[in-house]
Amino acid sequence: MVTDQDPIPPEALPPRWGLAELCDDQFVYRHSRPPIELIADCTLADRSHPGLGLCRCWELRYRYFLTDRTICRSIGRVSTRRAAVDGLLECMRSIHETVSAADDPVAVGQVLERVSLADLIPNGLSRSSPPSL
Repeated sequence: MVTDQDPIPPEALPPRWGLAELCDDQFVYRHSRPPIELIADCTLADRSHPGLGLCRCWELRYRYFLTDRTICRSIGRVSTRRAAVDGLLECMRSIHETVSAADDPVAVGQVLERVSLADLIPNGLSRSSPPSL
């Protein structure tokens, strides 16, 4: 994929969200208030089941800035870049709808814990008809 193209078109972003960083293996979206970043980072799939055959996956994280420190937490992992884009967009929408004026990192964390990444997992392989004998 070309790195000069935003993973999420600006018109699809909730208010006050914008692209902060973009490269082949990572993209970061930033919100102005509360000050938060949502990160999608391509990483080794070292914790996935070996039978799945995954060597890379996308880890979704958030980073929250306080005056004296930065909090960084994992949201979860997904198998594809498309699922990472969809997952970050769902996180943005959840934060926008729920934490609009709060500056509380606990509230942000609680909202992101409720985002289900399970909906982004493919339903499985399509079944083909059995071979005829």
